[in-house]
Amino acid sequence: MRSMKRTFTLLLSALLVVCAALCIVGCGGQQASLSSTNSVTSSSSAAPEAGKTLVVYYSAMGNTEAVVQDIVNETGAMSFAIQPAQPYTSEDLDYNDPDSRVSKEHADASLQDVALVQGTPDNWASYDTVLIGYPIWWGEAAYPVASFVKVNDFTGKTVIPFCTSASSDMGQSAEHLSELANGGEWMGGMRFPSGVNSDEVRQWIDDLGLENQNL
Repeated sequence: MRSMKRTFTLLLSALLVVCAALCIVGCGGQQASLSSTNSVTSSSSAAPEAGKTLVVYYSAMGNTEAVVQDIVNETGAMSFAIQPAQPYTSEDLDYNDPDSRVSKEHADASLQDVALVQGTPDNWASYDTVLIGYPIWWGEAAYPVASFVKVNDFTGKTVIPFCTSASSDMGQSAEHLSELANGGEWMGGMRFPSGVNSDEVRQWIDDLGLENQNL
């Protein structure tokens, strides 16, 4: 009888040990599962914010500026006007006068390096997407824009050029700007005619997927 009690006691002790082990394993597995779930939640909530968009432009006659205003209205982007240290007058922009400023700059490449009031926009590093707008001068981007591109670092930025002109197409103006630039992923450009309809500009912005980027 004493032997049976001893055997029963040993079996009970063994059963308690097994139950305790199972409990420890079960609780440990539950804790691992919760840790994994918390990790996934933390990762999904840490998604990066959308990058900011800046519209950089030079407008000689107001046509490019009108397109910029449509872009700003559609995207909420900031804008930066390229300002030559010596502004161009209407006489300077007389392409039919061989003695006008733009005619002399066209004839002498050394004159095309135009000094600017401000070479780099404020908070330049914070912008991931940069749209660059300009009028076409003799098949190229207006000289102040080329001067701007030369002095700035576009590394890590997506650059989208656009131009305005009465009749000329964009030609290789955007490609030539990208060759002058320090870095950047330069995208295909867009040419708008003088007096372009705002709906056309908005459609272009929608196609780019830039609507409400900064709102």
